[in-house]
Amino acid sequence: MGMSSFIIYPAIDIRGGKCVRLIQGDYNQETVYNDNPVEVAKSWEEQGGQFIHLVDLDGAKAGHPVNDELIGRIAASANVPVQVGGGLRTLADVERLLTLGVSRVIIGTAAIEDRAFTEEVLGKYGDKVAIGIDARNGYVATRGWLETSEVQAEILAQELAAKGAETFIFTDISRDGMMQGPNVEAIVSLAKASRRSVIASGGVTKLEDLLALSAHRGNGVGGAIVGKALYTGNIDLQEAVTRIGS
Repeated sequence: MGMSSFIIYPAIDIRGGKCVRLIQGDYNQETVYNDNPVEVAKSWEEQGGQFIHLVDLDGAKAGHPVNDELIGRIAASANVPVQVGGGLRTLADVERLLTLGVSRVIIGTAAIEDRAFTEEVLGKYGDKVAIGIDARNGYVATRGWLETSEVQAEILAQELAAKGAETFIFTDISRDGMMQGPNVEAIVSLAKASRRSVIASGGVTKLEDLLALSAHRGNGVGGAIVGKALYTGNIDLQEAVTRIGS
């Protein structure tokens, strides 16, 4: 998996032990897709998924992991690596998930709000960490997208790359769940600025979006997280994996 590989990450959002999707991060707009996330992970793996993306929505809201036991079961039953985000705020939380067999942890809002913690995690587990950067018009958004900071996404990425970050997950939050395509330009720009691998999140609605992103794998666009479009059938995972290759 060199700098030029492009990986599709099927997303499983966990809330109350079920696989759900939220619209624009709104907890009041939820669709339950499956009562058993372990089965969902298995099915994405069977369809060619190379890496599973898990979000502990309860954890994101609580500020600490909530669905650990379930995440551990998914990691144990999957034969592909798993990355997890949602409420990771302490080194103990990070280490517990890694001990459960998670391959990569995602540090989100905490990266902006607690730089000391972020740098400590990067110093210890840099290659097992993805930094989630959610941006609105180029500026970092925090607190479940309710607030926009004064921090430019590209500057933050450069600073954290210098501290050991190898992977960024970039979400253009104006596009998430709205089915209108990813902000390819912003993603490529972040990859070039940080000189690290950037995974696109949000806005991928059709195969063409994945092809457009993967065309920039040479510039560090390392993959894309796909959620809603897989569940609605707009994208067929097996077809996408075949078309993009690795």
